[in-house]
Formats: sequence, structure tokens, C-alpha cells
Amino acid sequence: MAIKLVAIDMDDTLLDNTLKVSSRTCEAIRKAQEQGVIVTIATGRMFASVVPFAQQLNIQVPVISYNGGMVRHPHSKEVLFHQSLGATIAGKIVEIFRERGWYLQSYMDDEFYVIERCEKAKGYEKLSGIQAIVVGDAFYTMKHEPTKMLSVAEPHELEEIQQVLNKELGDTVFLATSKSRFLEITHPQVNKGHALAVLAEKLMIRQDEIMAIGDSNNDYPMIEYAGFGVAMGNASARVKSIAQAVTADNNHHGVAEAIEKYVLAK
Repeated sequence: MAIKLVAIDMDDTLLDNTLKVSSRTCEAIRKAQEQGVIVTIATGRMFASVVPFAQQLNIQVPVISYNGGMVRHPHSKEVLFHQSLGATIAGKIVEIFRERGWYLQSYMDDEFYVIERCEKAKGYEKLSGIQAIVVGDAFYTMKHEPTKMLSVAEPHELEEIQQVLNKELGDTVFLATSKSRFLEITHPQVNKGHALAVLAEKLMIRQDEIMAIGDSNNDYPMIEYAGFGVAMGNASARVKSIAQAVTADNNHHGVAEAIEKYVLAK
């Protein structure tokens, strides 16, 4: 079956390590679009951080942001899907992180809030191109109904955080790692696979007509959902284990290679 929709993760997939889209990748996406193939982005990043890349790549359909928490058109800003964490669960998360002194960011109304502009916050600002809103200790008392929360920590710390959240919150949240130091916390029904299904239904595209490309464990649900899943060369072993194909890494035009081989060559 010919591919009609391609969903591409951003960090360590679409973007190389300089946070740019290579000219070869831009060209492959342009050629696919000229052939009538729909291309979109599916990322853990906030919507505002996706828009510049969607514009660069002339994406004309909704993009998936917040790890699947929002599906929104990059031009009209129309929201196709949005699911936030409820205030009660968000409050519990804030309290758990406060008690243990762990780092936490909260995303509401397409802004991200932090307690202080520490090195972790600065690092995320640089990655996303978005400036944090610093609220100090008010972070602990403000009403959170976030689209997503994010913890940044070393891999061994993330394991501990994940274990605690699983024990304390169970299936009231969905947890997924991205990069090696990010833990994404969303509503239990939120993931990239579900968001991709919502978008595909809107576009009237069947599951077997979708190709998804990614590298991190937060990409697992959409690669599992897509009719044809492609893991980057730098992908986690878990992602590679369910993909139908493995392409080159993000610094060697892996996305372009996948589109050239499985979309343009068909």
C-alpha cells in the first residue's frame, strides 16, 4: 500500500544535533509533498516550538505536539485535539516533586512555567527556542491544568522518578522518556499513537497508509500504530524492536533516506 501520510518526530530524528533540518531532508519532504503525500511533525515539544519548522517545511496539516496532547494547525492555529492533565492529578505531581526536590516544568496555554531559571530550564529554553515563565515558589500553589509536565534529570534519576510516579499515580498518568534526560508526563490517554490516529481519521487516511519515523521511547506508540514504522539509526533498542525498518541516524539524513526509499521510490 502506498504511503499517504508521514509523521516525523523532531529532536534526534528530523533535526540533526545542531537542531537544523538538513537540505537533503528538506528536499525529500518537498518531493513527497509534490507527489501528494501529506507530511506532519509529531513531537514532545510545545506547539509554539514546532511552528517555525512546520513553516520551513510548508506543512499544511495539523501537527502533533506535547507528545500527543495537542493536535493543532500551524497556520490557522485551529485545535483538532487537546487533552490536559486534570488539576487534581497535576497537584499530586507537583507535591511529589516538591517533597523530593526534583526538577519539574509545567505547560499551560502553550507557555512553560518553572520555579527558577536554573541550568536545566536554560538548557530547555535553548533547545525549544521558547523562554520560560519564572514564577518562583508560586509554582507550588498555582492551579495547574497542564497539557504536559516534564522532568529533566540524569538517566538513573529518571528511573527513580518513574518508579515513584508509577507507584503513587499508577494509570492516572502516561509516562514516556525522550532524549536520555527527559521524562514526559501527560494524561493517560495521551501519546503520539493516539494523536496520529486522530489526525489520520480527520484526513481520512487508513492506518496502513501511514509511515511514522522516530527514535525515542515516546515515539514507540506512533511507530507501533503506523502501518510502516521506521526507527532512526540512533533510536533506542525498544523502538528498533517494533519498527519495520531502520534508517540512518539523525546526523546522516535518516529521515531523507527513509522518505527516498519507502515513499519516493514507490
